[in-house]
Amino acid sequence: MTIIVDARRERFDEGAAWTRLKGASRIRVAKGKKILEFGNETKLDRDALIKAVMGPFGNLRAPTFLFGKEAIVGFHADLYADTFSPQ
Repeated sequence: MTIIVDARRERFDEGAAWTRLKGASRIRVAKGKKILEFGNETKLDRDALIKAVMGPFGNLRAPTFLFGKEAIVGFHADLYADTFSPQ
């Protein structure tokens, strides 16, 4: 099932972002040239995750993709190519 949300009309504050992301087993956040990874072998730290995924105006950064138990927040061309290209 795919859910598409228009971020221009629906905003996600810290509480809503945490609700959406806390169930993910792997969250990758693109910030500039860096990729931060949460989950997998580490305990999900709410404060560190929220700091990484929130934009300067207090909303969840875009684009954000949630698929299965994984999430990608922000844009990074290499990350997208690795994630979405056919294997």
